[in-house]
Amino acid sequence: MAKGPRTGRVGGRTSRVPARKHLDDLVKAAPLPPPAEVVPPVPVQPSGAVGRAAIDARSPRLRRGMSHALDPRQAARDLYEAVGQPDIAFVLVFCSPQYDLEQLGPALAELFGDTLVIGCTTAGEITPVGYMTGSITGVSFPRSDFSAVAERIDDLEGFEIAHADALVRSLSARRNTALENAAADDREPAAGKSFALLLIDGLSVREELVVSSIYSALGDIPLFGGSAGDDLKFTRTWILHDGGFRSNAAVLVLVDTVRRFTVFRTEHFVSSDRKMVVTEADPARRIVTEINAEPAGREYARMVGLEGEPLTPMIFAAYPVVVRVGGEYHVRSIQKVNDDESLTFFCAIDEGIVLTVAEGVDLVQNLESLFSRLHEDVGEPELILGCDCILRSLEMEQKQIKHLVSKVLARNNVIGFCTYGEQFNAMHVNQTFTGVAIGARCES
Repeated sequence: MAKGPRTGRVGGRTSRVPARKHLDDLVKAAPLPPPAEVVPPVPVQPSGAVGRAAIDARSPRLRRGMSHALDPRQAARDLYEAVGQPDIAFVLVFCSPQYDLEQLGPALAELFGDTLVIGCTTAGEITPVGYMTGSITGVSFPRSDFSAVAERIDDLEGFEIAHADALVRSLSARRNTALENAAADDREPAAGKSFALLLIDGLSVREELVVSSIYSALGDIPLFGGSAGDDLKFTRTWILHDGGFRSNAAVLVLVDTVRRFTVFRTEHFVSSDRKMVVTEADPARRIVTEINAEPAGREYARMVGLEGEPLTPMIFAAYPVVVRVGGEYHVRSIQKVNDDESLTFFCAIDEGIVLTVAEGVDLVQNLESLFSRLHEDVGEPELILGCDCILRSLEMEQKQIKHLVSKVLARNNVIGFCTYGEQFNAMHVNQTFTGVAIGARCES
């Protein structure tokens, strides 16, 4: 895959964090497990198609689409034909890293013009027909019901807590200006309640600092997001903004809407009585070298009852560990085992932390319960934006239930991607399904 450009077409204002040298210690490439089987499309009624793109005819306002065309320009054209509509506030795009990003970014920019288009690469896409790989999917938001402004953070390595306040102040000022301009143009401003979306380089090892400081600066505005992926290669992930794909970057979007919405998170694990202590670690690189004073990989395998077995992403998906924070348990997912038997994690880890082996509950039932609650909160969602941890996807493949989950997601109008981690308010979390459900307009 060709590398995307560091800079692209400039179609909006950006926030640039003071630069430092590029991250020297990117996560080393891990062996890629057998690719996930592409889920056959499930019926979505009523539906239609333009070219190779799938269109959801039930959502004339929030228009969802996808394409599995291999050519990046054709894929961009298909997506545009599927989600394009008059007067778009912004477009979200999630795409496979298999595309030539140097062609895909400019192609999207050319088609959508001055419209704000943001997105990222994935470890799998959630499309109108469920899970796909090697595809592009997205959704357009009508200006009648939504207003959005975005700021990009370049060079995450140099990000500091103080930058979050300036970032949010800039976004807030631009948001207010946009709403005032809408009123001056005799357009009804989409001034309702707000939520924030964060898309961030999934190999930056900076999610905790960025999301916690941004959420603090946002005040009472709920935040969710996802860490970009690269199909489990763990080499390089990409953020789309201003017509170009960039690594070592993030984009924060502040959305105002007159529609009902709720930001959510769910996970399908409960804690067990099997506990272990991190006795040696490198927190800066999220590496644990010893657990219970033994080589980390070896001791982890013993604790989950797989002593002597090779450790694979499938095992990490099936046997996650959790930590207790603020009275609640949160998953700390393992990314890979290294040659020296150390373990690399997807999120923050440190010496002295007590890890508890988690036990899974029924994933499909957990999702069905979540969607029932979301229906109670916002009515029937016209769109659910979902950030779904890649380890959940691996577990579904292992249990051969991915086709069932695909049907559940398609039935509930989910668009999103498989992540290297999720953001929920102030926390960077793992092995969750996190997002926002959007319903009809609020009653006056």
